[in-house]
Amino acid sequence: MRSIRAAAVGAVTLSLALAASACGGGTPTGGGPDDSPKTLTYWASNQGASIEVDKKVLQPELDKFEKQTGIEVKLEVVPWSDLLNRILTATTSGQGPDVLNIGNTWSASLQATGALLPWDAENFGKIGGKDRFVDSALGSTGAQGQDPAAVPLYSMAYALYYNKEKFADAGIEKPPATWDELIAAGKELSQDGKWGLGTEGSNPSENIHHAVVFAKQHGADFFTADGKPDFTSGGAVAGVKQFVDLMAKDKIIAPGNAEYAQNQSVSDFAKGKTAMLLWQSASANLKSQGMSEDAYGIAPVPVQSGTPGSGTGVNSMVMGINLAVFKNTDNLDGATKFVKFMTSDAEQKTLNEAYSSIPPVKGAQSDQAFNTAANTVLKDTLSGSAVAAPQVADESQFETAVGTAIKELFADAAAGRPVTEDSVQAALEKAQQQMPTK
Repeated sequence: MRSIRAAAVGAVTLSLALAASACGGGTPTGGGPDDSPKTLTYWASNQGASIEVDKKVLQPELDKFEKQTGIEVKLEVVPWSDLLNRILTATTSGQGPDVLNIGNTWSASLQATGALLPWDAENFGKIGGKDRFVDSALGSTGAQGQDPAAVPLYSMAYALYYNKEKFADAGIEKPPATWDELIAAGKELSQDGKWGLGTEGSNPSENIHHAVVFAKQHGADFFTADGKPDFTSGGAVAGVKQFVDLMAKDKIIAPGNAEYAQNQSVSDFAKGKTAMLLWQSASANLKSQGMSEDAYGIAPVPVQSGTPGSGTGVNSMVMGINLAVFKNTDNLDGATKFVKFMTSDAEQKTLNEAYSSIPPVKGAQSDQAFNTAANTVLKDTLSGSAVAAPQVADESQFETAVGTAIKELFADAAAGRPVTEDSVQAALEKAQQQMPTK
């Protein structure tokens, strides 16, 4: 997924009650005067630099689908700041789209609501079969042992983007492979009002993605094997502290980044305000903001030591977008045809090339367009050194609680308040207390 912004677990319940009558998205799935077998409503996530960019990418493809099938698709591109709450509202009110994008890390959480169509063998058969999809993408489609709640649409991985000119001017000959090397480079590059690295401290979704990776590199998971929260282990605390210390102690991230939200760190990198960026499949976003592909290099996200790989060499989550169908859609046949269209080899090539993501469909992934140096880094990461988000029913609450805790720690760092092992432990303990009790 690109990013999320959900309400804290207590606030989710309140927001559902308040927003149930305000859920948008077109044709109600529960029935109504606009229902038609020739119409579908589709909530797409904001993948590009803006909602308008997404409309320009998607509308020609939706028009193509209508020409082929006679089915009109009513598109709404939903900002990440609203998407999860909109979906949760739809699952309880019955008012929502026929087809929707979900961040792949939400798969198990939304599966647990029972509102999404299960992709069993029969349904997969209608779109060409489950074996068309790569294993890493299928691993983030729902809880283990259950039929997937969605099918993969776009696959992404984190990478380190670095400004070639700034590296050359600073005499840095190669991208950092370890965090010690990144910090040393970042200090060299943090000069004259420019900064070594950018982040989005006010974006809980970005925070949680990095937290999972840093914790993994310290040998920790945020959930036990039986799915219980374990936010305060030594490895989790060390990982979160190391991430926040990039601003608090190492001072290679501008304090103002504590207030940054979605895409602001990408914009700074494109404008030359920062020399490095940790981001998911950023090439299309950077291009849309005027940065030439020749201006930056791409390398794997650093690890503690050695090279990226399995175990503590994890350097990304398996990121991506899945395509789901509401179980109570009044146009199941049309929705299934739309999923088949969007996951066809031809559409996978078109859409993933537009978003600089990797097709999760094998037949499209082999296309020459996805064999660039940048995509090789992403594909190698997905196949060898990325880990799926916890596939547990409370995953979305975890993202909110821990992502927000890290947001508050970044606010402390920006204000000059100490970020200590004790303060990180306390923040993560508070986050764990916000998780649902069984």
